Amino acid sequence: MCTAVTYKTKDFYLGRTLDYEFSYGDEVTVTPRNYPFNFRHMGAMKTHYAIIGMAYISDNYPLYYDAANEKGLCIAGLNFVGNADYKEKTPDKDNIAQFELIPWLLGQCASVQEAKAFLEKINLVNTPFSNALPLAQLHWLIADRNEAITVESVKEGIKIYQNPVGVLTNNPPFDKQIFQLNNYIHLSPKTPQNLFSDRLSLNTYSRGMGGLGLPGDLSSQSRFVRAAFVKMNSVSEASEAESVSQVFHIMGSVEQQRGCCDVGEGKFEITIYTACCNTDKGIYYYTTYNNHQITAIDMHKENLDGVNLIHYPLIQGEQIKMQN
Repeated sequence: MCTAVTYKTKDFYLGRTLDYEFSYGDEVTVTPRNYPFNFRHMGAMKTHYAIIGMAYISDNYPLYYDAANEKGLCIAGLNFVGNADYKEKTPDKDNIAQFELIPWLLGQCASVQEAKAFLEKINLVNTPFSNALPLAQLHWLIADRNEAITVESVKEGIKIYQNPVGVLTNNPPFDKQIFQLNNYIHLSPKTPQNLFSDRLSLNTYSRGMGGLGLPGDLSSQSRFVRAAFVKMNSVSEASEAESVSQVFHIMGSVEQQRGCCDVGEGKFEITIYTACCNTDKGIYYYTTYNNHQITAIDMHKENLDGVNLIHYPLIQGEQIKMQN
C-alpha cells in the first residue's frame, strides 16, 4: 500500500511512501533524453524529456514507481487491487501497457493539461512486462504546480478525476476516497469550542483536540484522510531545506512500522522508502526504513543528453551522527 502527496511552497514537490513486505531492489533512476523507450504497441520513442524517479530496472528498462520529468510534471503509481482493469488492444487508441504509462506521459508532456490530451487517446492494455512480472493493479496521481488529477483504468474505461487535495492512497476508487472527507468536516488544527451542550461546562484538557476523530489506522482510506488533513494544514518556510523537511514530516504521518500490518507467513508491510521530489529543480530525496538520513540525487548533475540509464542503489542502514 502507498500514499502520495503534492506540496507547494516556492517550488513544487511530490512526496510518496512505498509500503510493501519486500523490495524488488528499487533504485533512484535518471533516464536521459536519448535513452530509447521501445513501447510494446506504439513503436520507439528515441528522444524525450529527461526523467528522474524511483524504479526497478529489469532488462535495462526502468519500471518507475514514481517520477518527474525536467519540465516539472510528476506521476506516482499506487496499488489499486481489485479495481484496476486493463483492456485488449483496440485500433482507434494509443495502446499503452500499464508499466509504460509513466514514460509515455513524462516523455512527451510538460504539464497536466498536455497529459490530459494524451490520456483521452490512451487505452491501457493488459500486456505484462514479462512472465516473471505480471500486471500490477495501479492508479495514478499526476500533477504539476498548477493542478493534480487522478487516473484510473476500471471496467468502465479510463476515468480522470480532478484532485483538489493532491493526495492519493489505494482503495477505494478516488471519487469514494475524497467523498469520505465530508465525514471529517469538523476537524480543525485549532482548539475546539463546546458545541455539545450549552448546559454543560465542557473544556479542552489537551492541545490538539480539534483533530479528535482523525483516523489513525493503516487502512488506505484512513491514510487518505490523515494525509489530506496534514497536507492541507501544513505550514513551512519556502526554503529548499524547510520545504523538503516538511514533505517528509507529512509523509511521516502515514508511515508504516514493522509489526503493525501483518500480511501472514511472518511478513509485515512496512514503509520501504519515503521520497520527496522537487519537480522544479529535478532533485530526488529519499529515506528508507532502515536509513532516516535524507539522501539527494540531482538529475541536472548528470548527462541528460546521454543514452544510458543512470541509477543509484538506495543507501541502507542508519546513518547516525555521534555528537560527543
